[in-house]
Amino acid sequence: MDDLASALLDAGGARAPRERAGQLRALLGTELGHGRAELALARSGRERPVVVGFAAAGPGLVAVTPADPALRADRHAADERTWLLVAAAVGALVEAGGTGSSLLAGDFDGNLVVALPCAGSDEDAELAALAFDEQVTGVDRLRARGLALPGHVVDPGDLREPIGTTHPLRVAEAVARLGGRPADPASNDEHEESVLALLTGDGAREVARPRDDPEPARRVARRVLQRLDGMGKWGGYHTEFAHLARGFRGNDRALAEAVGEALIESGLLSEKPSVGQRHVFLNSRRAGDIRRLIDEGVMPSDLRLP
Repeated sequence: MDDLASALLDAGGARAPRERAGQLRALLGTELGHGRAELALARSGRERPVVVGFAAAGPGLVAVTPADPALRADRHAADERTWLLVAAAVGALVEAGGTGSSLLAGDFDGNLVVALPCAGSDEDAELAALAFDEQVTGVDRLRARGLALPGHVVDPGDLREPIGTTHPLRVAEAVARLGGRPADPASNDEHEESVLALLTGDGAREVARPRDDPEPARRVARRVLQRLDGMGKWGGYHTEFAHLARGFRGNDRALAEAVGEALIESGLLSEKPSVGQRHVFLNSRRAGDIRRLIDEGVMPSDLRLP
């Protein structure tokens, strides 16, 4: 058992008295630093699990994660495994907090805090920690655990809404509210259409109007990229290559598969092998090209569509 878990057990867990706050906060800082270092390795938490802390604090229930707080504004501020850890934390907050206001994000001593405004209690924090252990199960090359903390240990600063209608944090919250598991790519795919409708409505990004593009292959490319962007499929969130053709009919289905191959060849999409399946995600290094293609139909010079 690590030092923070031992100290919490000795102090009474989420009900630890305020006189233990300094000790517990220092130990939490050590665990978060350990988590940051572990998440940079090829396998994280092998000897000692990466810790996410849960508490009834601030506006409701909060999760303190060893991720960069810049993720609130920059969806590319976390690598895949770090993002899936955060997504699992979001799922746990929604599972424990039930109906609440929209998710907020902030900074705790240089670490990302995600918060769900609700009437949270110490019991809810304990439930969230248990829910996290289930939500994070199955994330590749990661061992992690949730710990329930006293609210007075965590003082989340500068809580704000994530920037962008389809920020991955909002996507994760929407998936969880629909009963899915945000850290499970298959669950995200299952709820894709409902999440898009929930976050953006039927008129999402109407200004782009990819559907009206007169050139078939470019129209399909823009629609594929638009949908992946709308679901936050950047790096940490990926989807099966076969799903790129979802929503297309007739000849457009075969065209969508050929367009997907061209998007991979150009580097607009990156590929991740996963248990014998092909998974793809938007390449954050090509974000500018992707946005211009979606919004304006401007083709990158290295994209050769069928």
